[in-house]
Amino acid sequence: MKRKERVLAYLQAHRESLTTSQIAEALTLARPNVSKVLNDLVREKIIAKSSGRPVKYFLKENDIPTISKAKSQSITYKHFTVSNNDIFSEMIGSKGSLKTQVDQAKAALLYPPKGLNVLLTGPTGSGKTYFANTMAQFARNQEVIAADKPLVTFNCADYAHNPQLLMAHLFGYIKGAFTGAEENHAGLIQEAEGGILFLDEVHRLPPEGQEMIFYLMDHGTYSRLGETNKDHQADVRIVCATTEDPKSSLLATFVRRIPIIITMPSFEQRPVSERLQLMKYLFSLEASRIHKTLRVDENVVQALLGSVTFGNVGQLKSNLQLVCAQGFLDNINQGGRDIHLTFEQLPPQIKAGLSHLADNREELGKLAQLLQPVMEIDPQIKTTKLTSTDSYEPPYNLYEIIGDKAKILKDEGLDQKAINDFILTDINVHLKSFYHKAEDSQAEEHLNELVDEEIIQLTKEIMVELKQENYTLNNNFLYALSLHISSFIKRAQNGQAERQSRQDLESLVAIYPKEQEVAQKIARRIMQQYQIPVPGSEVSYLVLLLVSLKTTEKKGQIGVVVAAHGTATASSMVEVVTRLLQVRNLRAFDMDLDMSPKTAFQEIAKLITEVDQGNGVILLVDMGSLSTFSDDLSRRTGVEVKTLDLVTTALVLEAARKTSLVDAPLETVYGELQEFRGYSRPKMAVASQNDQRPKVILATCATGVGTAEKIKGMLEEILIDNLIDDVQVVTSSILDLPEKLPQLTSQYQIVATTGIVRPEIEVPFMSLEELMRGNGENFIQMLMGQEQVAFPMEKNHELTRDAAILYLTKTVTFLNPVKVGKLFWDFCDYLEDKGQHQISNATRTNLIIHLGGACERSLLGNELTVPEVDLRQCQQEPSYQLVAAASQLFTEELRISLSEVELYYLTQIYDTQVLKK
Repeated sequence: MKRKERVLAYLQAHRESLTTSQIAEALTLARPNVSKVLNDLVREKIIAKSSGRPVKYFLKENDIPTISKAKSQSITYKHFTVSNNDIFSEMIGSKGSLKTQVDQAKAALLYPPKGLNVLLTGPTGSGKTYFANTMAQFARNQEVIAADKPLVTFNCADYAHNPQLLMAHLFGYIKGAFTGAEENHAGLIQEAEGGILFLDEVHRLPPEGQEMIFYLMDHGTYSRLGETNKDHQADVRIVCATTEDPKSSLLATFVRRIPIIITMPSFEQRPVSERLQLMKYLFSLEASRIHKTLRVDENVVQALLGSVTFGNVGQLKSNLQLVCAQGFLDNINQGGRDIHLTFEQLPPQIKAGLSHLADNREELGKLAQLLQPVMEIDPQIKTTKLTSTDSYEPPYNLYEIIGDKAKILKDEGLDQKAINDFILTDINVHLKSFYHKAEDSQAEEHLNELVDEEIIQLTKEIMVELKQENYTLNNNFLYALSLHISSFIKRAQNGQAERQSRQDLESLVAIYPKEQEVAQKIARRIMQQYQIPVPGSEVSYLVLLLVSLKTTEKKGQIGVVVAAHGTATASSMVEVVTRLLQVRNLRAFDMDLDMSPKTAFQEIAKLITEVDQGNGVILLVDMGSLSTFSDDLSRRTGVEVKTLDLVTTALVLEAARKTSLVDAPLETVYGELQEFRGYSRPKMAVASQNDQRPKVILATCATGVGTAEKIKGMLEEILIDNLIDDVQVVTSSILDLPEKLPQLTSQYQIVATTGIVRPEIEVPFMSLEELMRGNGENFIQMLMGQEQVAFPMEKNHELTRDAAILYLTKTVTFLNPVKVGKLFWDFCDYLEDKGQHQISNATRTNLIIHLGGACERSLLGNELTVPEVDLRQCQQEPSYQLVAAASQLFTEELRISLSEVELYYLTQIYDTQVLKK
């Protein structure tokens, strides 16, 4: 679907006027592109726009296509006609937080002639599967699809580690397509014929699978595994779902073919009234299973709502079932008619939800207005179960199992406490299995926003070693060590790796010889990875981090108060950090601009008294009078207070992790925070707006031609597509760059670099690997300030042979990328095996792309040049002999002999990125 069609379809899916930014954000398109389309549509008199500011666009009433169905009773909306049999009306939030989502879904299903494909996004447990099932039932009710046509669900994660099996299940296969394929087999696409195919966790679909799906979207045909011709017809509507950012997890070509992206809100984003409705609905399901009235105390409701910290509705359901199971078990013993759920019965992790909810006084106040002291749930009240499948629904009657097990255990002579403990442990295993999985993925998802992937991977490897040392580790430690390493590397890059030696710190760690030994191992791993010496002071702080793991209950934790001007400046920072690290020692104070310093002082003093646990408080402030309160606050409260100004979210995060995981004196933590310089890499230089030199992006490769020219072509296409005409692309050999750079910088304004290796230029850089993965457009938009994109500057993605072949399809002209891609991959494996050096993803990508150009140059007789003295010197190196030996693969398989010059440049890539790191 073209860009204009996507924009028009999105306008048709909404009944309100929309700004350019709203449409661009929803469709993940560049704002200038959307603006151009909208103005074209206005000129063509297809849509109209408002005269005020901001400018809003809307469809003309008379020009909106109406999709009519012969119904006896119907309600005609502005964009489509829907019968009274509207199953969406039964969905909680359909007229509230999900109103836009419901409108989008209806528009997509009813759009002529065969609807629009849909992508559902949102966090784990937010209801994407539920929503997809409702879409399917709505389509049947409206006779968009036949009543007997299925919704076929396929979870791409089930076979993510076996792409061939995944593709076979989805598309089918023919006899002999792979080992064990003894007969032809139809896939799920054929099974979904005439209905809807729901691809859950679609980001786990390999690139070739995404390509086959978007070919199906475009042409309505597909091929089975093992076939060469796409001769199977399919009339299938596609609904996909992902928890990931579509821009970074899916091919851009795939996302462009899905005009409707529906984002499901998290549980916390939904109004309190809807959250309470969802809870009542889930309680009613349990009551109908138990066949007893549930009586739920008010504080149980509050604790359950507060216990939802990451798993959304799915987590709420799991926690609620656990509570009901406990109540049912107690009821068996007492023999009551009703089941009364009290706060005392709750497990500790759900009880903690009450204090979590209490942190948000506004939410608690709204909830208090809606609650009765006791909520009664009648098992006779009929509930509508809209979904036929549910990831969080046990495939058994939990309460029958509890009753049967309780009877068996009682007959075996166990006392009641032992029976309860046994059964509740069993229930936890069944109901909470998703909990830890979601916790791990959510923690890493947030951490990726703060720390380089390389550091996270290093931390995971260190954690494996620590577990072998019998340390108990959790996700907080993943955060703590990753942030610690990131902070240290940042200081080292700024020439501040050595911390000031502290007497109290040295005396504190001296009594922990075991932790000192382990900390030295961690330091050696950091040195090995980054080639940065780790000083003794840094090792001491690692010791403290390890010691903190041994403390089961921390006492004397340092408190942190964040105070800043503005209506929600401080509270926003504290909320972010609290959610990331699950800490309880932070307090926020938002100071109105017209508030007197005296009033602010009094309020901050109250917070300091509240958060103090006997070890002092750190006050983080933004500016002004707040920074002068420290001594007076200490005298007023009797609590030692240390103040730091220029507070940022990163500083709050660092303070939280140091005070929650490091049992150190206030003076020590305060000194560390004074030296904190953030987690990110040093900021790149920004060119002056008065600079008259032409703006350029510098594309580099080993030779300055071939691969660099391919990069140039890709970037120029993206620049044209984004209407950017004031930026050029120039190329250079990375080997010649040190000599050429003075001339380039005098002639051009270099705004970014991209290529096989990062040059020593303080501007944003995108690797060749990222460009090949389709991130070029995001990079350009970030560079030009069109979008606020958090672009991954240096990430290590898993590179597969198939992905390498996909990259080659974009760069080679005459070679068969499938055939040569396998040879190029074997070439890299040979270097890795014989050279005894692991080749990184980036190096492998660079070698494969360069090999494509080298082989084509050999075929065409286009020779490169290199100074004779450099060539002869290179030929004396063992790495040249290794590369020459590996190149014999091409002589044997392709009858292509690479020249000495081509081998020289391949050796330079290998040496630069592998041997000389």
